[in-house]
Amino acid sequence: MADLARELNVSMTTVSRALSDHFSIGPAMKQKVLKLAKKYNYQPNRMASALRKGKSKLLGIVVPYIEGRFFPSVVHGIEKAASKAGYNVIICQSNEDVAQERRSLDSLLSAQVAGVLVSLSRTTLDYRHFDKLRARGVPLVYFDRVVEGESVNAVVLDDREGGYLSTRHLLDQGCRRIAHLAGPQHLNIYKNRRQGYFDALREAGLPPDEELIVYTDMQQQQGAEAMRQLLAQPSPPDAVFGSGDYCAFGAMQEAKRQGLRVPDDLAIAGFSNESFTLVTEPAITTIDQRCEEMGQAAVRLLLEIIEAQGTLFTPRQVVLRPELLVRPSSQRRVEVAEAVPVLNGRMY
Repeated sequence: MADLARELNVSMTTVSRALSDHFSIGPAMKQKVLKLAKKYNYQPNRMASALRKGKSKLLGIVVPYIEGRFFPSVVHGIEKAASKAGYNVIICQSNEDVAQERRSLDSLLSAQVAGVLVSLSRTTLDYRHFDKLRARGVPLVYFDRVVEGESVNAVVLDDREGGYLSTRHLLDQGCRRIAHLAGPQHLNIYKNRRQGYFDALREAGLPPDEELIVYTDMQQQQGAEAMRQLLAQPSPPDAVFGSGDYCAFGAMQEAKRQGLRVPDDLAIAGFSNESFTLVTEPAITTIDQRCEEMGQAAVRLLLEIIEAQGTLFTPRQVVLRPELLVRPSSQRRVEVAEAVPVLNGRMY
């Protein structure tokens, strides 16, 4: 802008007003400025403009990681909805590290984002670093991994129902010793998936057996180690429900390594509908989390809060319904599967 002003021998204020079509600048001067700007391919610094005005058309996103299917699909939904509303996004990864999560929030505040969308890292146990967003009046919406409570805005899957559907499906296949590969229980998603597992067992008159529950960090290798531990028991399980697809896949690999047939000897179900679950042998039964829809719903909620700033906004939680995708890894007894309808799911 300074270069344009110098060449035209006018002030930067004149150039700025001409570029913004201000009424105080005459048509002839506007034409000169626009022609020279086009010649030099001038592009306005929208970030600098946002810093001056104290607002922007930017939304910040903090996710634990961007790999696999879930978070990339959620981010795709966020970008799609944000772009439609005239916003751009800045994406930060915490890499499952609460310290990096804090630094990401600081970076987003420096960028003057209009709002922030967050899915908590696995190591986040204290939530006080989010208070700085509220102190600055920056709207915040959690998604998937959230701070639980009535005073937060969040978009989540009904993970409890997802855990119930998976376990109920395994029960419908005739399985009775169903093991559970559970995730870190301070995270809402894994706690609720375990609760759904408990619900289905109790409904079937089977008390939960703590010996059949192994707590992991949801990685493939840990799934294999958990399976070794379970198969070493005097009464090993006849089915496994994993809170994630990676640990379920690791369990299936270990079971096959030990000579078990899946699903005849051991039925397996995962959670998340990762892309690889369709190409494993056999393909893995899983829960679809409606990822893109979650991202779009999170943006809609955030924009509602942004538009309502200055007025009373009652915190709200949007809950999405999971879908059971039945595949060969759990279809242990075809005759039973045909006789008992799949609840809220589809054969896939």
